[in-house]
Amino acid sequence: MAQMTAVEITAPGGPDVLAQTQRALPQPSVGEVRIKVAFAGVNRPDALQRAGLYRAPKGASDLPGLECSGVIDSVGPGVSDWAVGDQVCALLPGGGYAEYVTTPAAHCLPIPDGMPLDQAACLPETFFTVWSNVFQRGALKAGEVFLVHGGSSGIGTTAIQLAKLFGARVYATAGSPEKCEACEDLGAIRCINYRQEAFEDVMKPLGGADVILDMVGGDYIARNIKALADDGRLVQIAFLQGPKAEVNFAHLMLRRLTFTGSTLRPQSDQAKALIADELRTQVWPLLNKGRIAPVMDSTFDLADAAQAHARMESNAHIGKIVLKVG
Repeated sequence: MAQMTAVEITAPGGPDVLAQTQRALPQPSVGEVRIKVAFAGVNRPDALQRAGLYRAPKGASDLPGLECSGVIDSVGPGVSDWAVGDQVCALLPGGGYAEYVTTPAAHCLPIPDGMPLDQAACLPETFFTVWSNVFQRGALKAGEVFLVHGGSSGIGTTAIQLAKLFGARVYATAGSPEKCEACEDLGAIRCINYRQEAFEDVMKPLGGADVILDMVGGDYIARNIKALADDGRLVQIAFLQGPKAEVNFAHLMLRRLTFTGSTLRPQSDQAKALIADELRTQVWPLLNKGRIAPVMDSTFDLADAAQAHARMESNAHIGKIVLKVG
């Protein structure tokens, strides 16, 4: 049986539990394609899975990796939109830290015009997440005030650019002057250094934020509610400081607030395909014209996946980290 090189999680733990291994080549099922991976994106859920805090969905590969770029080398039954040799970037159910990976064909998107494959590997996870949460769930509209926490992260840099392009007034939070400057260079009116100022105090004189995208949780939940405008929407996508908080929910009623959120990976293949369709029509033309692009922090070889995880967990990065595979 044909083999490929991959990086697996040998046991729950720190970055050092990532190790190279040999695995059988995955075979595409009905409606799937197999991609020869060029680059794989590194994301927070990969680190949570490595630490034993985020289980892969039933039927998904146990290998980490939720996005990649590369070339389709095999198509399963029922696939007509893609052919062998097509270059794509793709959202993955898992398995991206490997030379080959399978994914539903409907979760693939074309490489934007002129974009190198390393940048293209940065697109799927963040763009699917931002589009579905900020624009679908959060219903952000032109002219509204948008606040994104972790503005210098992969999610944050994507959210700032997309919200700005669609006409929102964008604010962000970050933890250093360098990160704040990067956020403002991308289009944030102001980036609040959370080590020096309380973001809710900054937002209140502005009338509050219409939409807040948060991945922090913990005590930020109650603070976000204070920072919202009346009829505002708080969208939760992660809980870096924990999922529990003491909240006065009377504010939701009195000020007509909406508290929602989602995680991408457990959603159905159909739901992800619908997000891909909207990205193809609404966002990919902007990428093709160069009006938006992923912010890249660093590239590591697949064999150095542990170093990539250590870089991400240092919180020193700005933008996306990728693994060079092919």
